[in-house]
Order: sequence, then structure tokens, then C-alpha cells
Amino acid sequence: MKIFVLLSRIPWPLEKGDKLRAFNQLKQLSRQHEIVLCALNTDKKADKKAAFRALQPFCKSINFVDLPGIGILLNVIVAWINGRPLQTGYFYNTRAAKSIDRLIEQHQPDFLYGQLLRVAAYIRKKNIPKAIDYQDVFSMGMKRRLEVSPWFMKPFLMMEYKRLQRFEAAVFEDFDLKTIISEPDRELIPHPARQEILIIPNGVDHDFFSHYVAEKNYDIVFTGNMAYPPNVNAAAFLAHDIMPIVWKSIPDASLLLAGASPDISVRQAASERVFVSGWMDDIRQAYAQSKVFVAPMRIGTGLQNKLLEAMSMGLPCVTTSLANKPLKAVPQQEILTGETAVEIAAQLVFLLQNPIKAMEIAGQGNYFVRQKFNWETATNILSEAIIRTKQKQG
Repeated sequence: MKIFVLLSRIPWPLEKGDKLRAFNQLKQLSRQHEIVLCALNTDKKADKKAAFRALQPFCKSINFVDLPGIGILLNVIVAWINGRPLQTGYFYNTRAAKSIDRLIEQHQPDFLYGQLLRVAAYIRKKNIPKAIDYQDVFSMGMKRRLEVSPWFMKPFLMMEYKRLQRFEAAVFEDFDLKTIISEPDRELIPHPARQEILIIPNGVDHDFFSHYVAEKNYDIVFTGNMAYPPNVNAAAFLAHDIMPIVWKSIPDASLLLAGASPDISVRQAASERVFVSGWMDDIRQAYAQSKVFVAPMRIGTGLQNKLLEAMSMGLPCVTTSLANKPLKAVPQQEILTGETAVEIAAQLVFLLQNPIKAMEIAGQGNYFVRQKFNWETATNILSEAIIRTKQKQG
């Protein structure tokens, strides 16, 4: 089957969750299907040649559609006026729509697959069997940001939250197949037929994220795209609220905040005991050089790839119930959880002071993630659903 895949970003390098999901799904789907890739691009610094080389083994045709900065601004204004979510306006461009239409006409795909609400407007009215990957519940992510944002941001975020809710429900009927990353996320989609949404979890490349020998230079590590608001919030919570409690018990404990594009607030957290790496060519080094992984997520939605990677690398992990809910690891056996700074700090201190118990939790977590999260298995579910949907549509 020929599948036209539409993405809101070029899925390379893999520093963001949507890119990681898209890249691995392309890799797996290409084993059974012919892939025509169309990726929007808002990054003027994107290395398209490197991306093309990385994607070429999996795609019959690769197309990058640039969205000009002035066009983005104008379309955000139009979205504001028309009552659409601003982030869907950000990624919608009439010239890009014409390019996408031409590509679909040229390649005559059997199926359309769009990742995230950001691209729904381009394909929602096409008379071709199609799927939308909600991936995360954008509206709930916005609501959680609203709850921890300063007062002057709340009216704007509340408006975007309500618009996203309406849009998530509106596009539901337009697509023949709907997918999402986890059961808790599915329950948050504002549509009465939400149970129709197929759960396609993320996976992890266990061959890549495996045992990696390195000197343990850091006690605690947190990874992720450090410009992404939920990660910025978690990093601040970790550096300013959790670590001071840890230092009362372990004064020389060190923290590594590792990930691309660190926000200014993340950079300002750096100190003699807090290290901010910025972009790392091989994120495995961050995991391998650390003793314990923590993901103190308080906002955001979806399955945390960082937890999958850390567990696959054999690190004991600490997180919140918000992040563990879609993961479904068993607390106190496969993972440790806490909600407050005091609770999370206590778990970190426990692991650092009890290496045998830390090793036990790391081993059980590693076994859990290897059994439950695999890109090939997850994408096979998607592939079979695409085939069934196409057959049903004729």
C-alpha cells in the first residue's frame, strides 16, 4: 500500500518526542508499505541533507515544505480571528496546502496518515481513507500549563485550551482511523466516541539504548527537549525545589539537565552541583554517566520517551503519577513515584544511599520496558489498522 505521511516537522534529528515517534513509525511501516513523506519545516537552520540521508532508506519520496516566517505570523493572526487554535494556525499555510495537494495528486496514495492536530486541516476533507494520530491531548496539556502559569498568561492559555478542545472534537468525524499514545490520553479526548481511538504506544530501540559503559560523573539526570514547557517546568522544579532537599542528606549530589535548546530558566539553574549540557550528539552518554534518572513531570500529556530510554539503559527511575499513568510501571517495584518535592527527593536519596535496592528496581524496570514497549510491535498494530481501514473503505 502507498501511504502519504504528513508531519508538522522534519523527523530528524530525534530531539523531540513527535520526531522520535514519526521516525520509528516510518522505519517500521516501510517494511510493508511504500512511504511518501511530506514534512513541514519552520526551522531555518534545519539540516535537510542530513535529514534526507537519515530518512531515505525508508521513504520512496521525501518532500520538505518550508513555512515562511511572515506567513506563520499572518496565519496565526487569521487563526485568532477565526477562532481556531493558534498552534494549528501556526502550521497552516495556503501555499503549503497547494504543495501538499499537488503531491497527493502526483503520487495517488492509497492512504493518508497525519501526525498531530497541527496537520489535520491539510487533509481532513480529502476523499481518501485517512488517519490522524492525536499522539497527545493538546487541550489537556494546555490546561495543565494554565494551572502553573503566571496570572497574565491565564486568559490567553484558557482561550487556547477551549479552542483546542473544540478542534480535537471537530476533526474526529473527518478521519476514518484515529490513534493516540496511551489509554489515559484517550480518555481525555473531548468526543463521546473516544473509545474508537486506537492506542498505538511508543517504543524504544532496545539495541541502541542498552548497556553503555561510562564513568558515573553525575548522581541524578533528567533529559528532554529543554525548550518544551513541561520539561522546562520539571527542570525548574527539580533544580530549585527537589535538589535542595536532596542536598540536606547528600550535600555533594550532582544533577545533570541534558537536552537540546535549554530555556534561559534552565541555563540559569546551572551551578557547581547542577550541570546543563545543551545538545548532546549521543544522549546515551547522559544516561550512562548517571546513577539515577528522574522525570518530575507536573504538566504535559502522553508517554514519556525519556523514561522508556532510561529504563532500557538500566537506570532506576523516579517520576510522578502523571508520567507513570500512561507507562503503567508498578510503583516500588519497577519504578519509584512521588508527587511533592519532599516525596521525590526522598526517593532519590533512597536510591543513592541503597545501591543494591537501586539495582533491583533498575533490573525490574528494564525487564518491564523491554516486554511492553517495542517499536516493531506497536507499529504493526498501526499497519494492520491502516490495512483494515483501507479495505473497509474500499
